[in-house]
Amino acid sequence: MTNQSTATLRSRLVDQAASDLEENRRRQQELAERISVLRQEEALLTDILNLAQRYEGFTDPSRLPEQLQNEPVVAKGKRAPTSTTERSSNSARTAPAGDSAKAGAKGKSRRPLLGDLLLELLGKYDEPRLAKELRDELLVEHPDRNPSPQVVRNTLESLVAKGRIQRHKQQRAVMYTVIDGDANS
Repeated sequence: MTNQSTATLRSRLVDQAASDLEENRRRQQELAERISVLRQEEALLTDILNLAQRYEGFTDPSRLPEQLQNEPVVAKGKRAPTSTTERSSNSARTAPAGDSAKAGAKGKSRRPLLGDLLLELLGKYDEPRLAKELRDELLVEHPDRNPSPQVVRNTLESLVAKGRIQRHKQQRAVMYTVIDGDANS
């Protein structure tokens, strides 16, 4: 072999090695990102499994306790995690803390259901009321509750479906009244 062919071969091999190294680095980065996503999914599934096990003993499995309207998702004083590794490590750290959350929930008195509060408000009136008026009154009487207008309408429609209140339509307005038997209960 001549020096020129040796130099050309060496050049090709160096280029091939550099290309292979770059491809390996790219694959390592892809795999590291995939591992991070899988760890997040594992933490989420572990949390779901813990919740399912915690509420297994409920008498009515179709009804799980609702999260408080104003309850923060992240504890006060902590900032939301920004990186994927920070999120997955936070999830791993908070999973064992479920026991303390369970103990805190047992000590709290349970808030009345939104439907019960709306029935109570409707019971004060003889004439039909708009969902907006009921929501406004609810916000005044129960400042700790802040349901969206859509949640109030859905709850009222649920009460209509259960036969506890009546719906009245006047042109485009929908109003609600308590059925006589529920006004006293």
